[in-house]
Amino acid sequence: MIVFGAPRRYVQGAGVLASIGQELATIGKTAVLIADSRVMELSADTIAQSAEAAGVCLRKLPFGGEITYDEINRLVAEIGEDRPDMVISAGGGKTIDTGKIVARDTGAAFVSVPTIASNDSPTSHIAVIYDADHKLVGVEENKGNPELVLVDTDIIIKAPIELLSAGVGDALVKVFEVEQCIGAGGKNVFGATSPLTALALARACYDTVRENLEGAYEAHAKGEPNAAFEALVEAAVLMSGLAFESGGLSVSHGMTRGLSAVPGVAQALHGHQVAYGLLVQLELENRDAAFMEDMRGFFRAAKLPLKLADLGADQTSNSTVATIADLSAAAAHMKKFNREITSDDIAQAISRIEAA
Repeated sequence: MIVFGAPRRYVQGAGVLASIGQELATIGKTAVLIADSRVMELSADTIAQSAEAAGVCLRKLPFGGEITYDEINRLVAEIGEDRPDMVISAGGGKTIDTGKIVARDTGAAFVSVPTIASNDSPTSHIAVIYDADHKLVGVEENKGNPELVLVDTDIIIKAPIELLSAGVGDALVKVFEVEQCIGAGGKNVFGATSPLTALALARACYDTVRENLEGAYEAHAKGEPNAAFEALVEAAVLMSGLAFESGGLSVSHGMTRGLSAVPGVAQALHGHQVAYGLLVQLELENRDAAFMEDMRGFFRAAKLPLKLADLGADQTSNSTVATIADLSAAAAHMKKFNREITSDDIAQAISRIEAA
């Protein structure tokens, strides 16, 4: 059995936030907006005005900054018995993932409004939960993918290049993971066989990222979205999200189990962690020197990490490598590979990457 999951509606473009009310009105009449203080200042007035014009009643709830079970429970308690038709999360991946589970626990439809393109969380139905120290502690699921994903590229382009770079990393890895997952007979996020549609999207995602990076980064430097920037954002948010949920994950994401346990590295952006994880996966795939050099060249152009130090590691001692390798080897995604992977395999791959 194959399963393909996707948002009901995806809207992207410069200035589209001003028309969000029209979109919300097709879903319900009441909504709660979850955002941190910065994003509230950036976008809440626009959302509120557009919602009011469309006849949608909006409440605002501040997000505490970290996606933890305590924060989810706090927001659900704040909503109380006055349950909204919709929960809207505006911001980055932490805010958006929090909103997914708040929506689930309050029986509301979910709307994601990313203000950065650092990962593909906005389109998916899963949420990665951390503790207060940003150590990964669980994965939760909403009842379905978002009803609406609205991406205003006038807002996205104002975010630091580091965040866009993380989105590039998260998108870049998908084709390699989907190919491995399918080749190993692994299951996708829905627990089903990966459809060929997901593989096609993963390949298109990779090609789009490689072809549009330079033009998109030039647009970012000027602060004006162009066709390349729009394409790169679509790859980072939409293509990447559809590819990973329906296509499946492998080593690159499995590496986050170990990387998130290392001081310094734990605070690195998800997209940068999985980009480093891709280097490990490519080493485990025994890619030739020419392929690895081409990939490293792209990493440099994309401002992606090539060493653990680039992720914030204070040291790359044997004990650090062993910690990463041991925890990562136990990750479920590691089984979606064409052979068994041991902690020693991972440690050797890391050593080769650090020595390159």
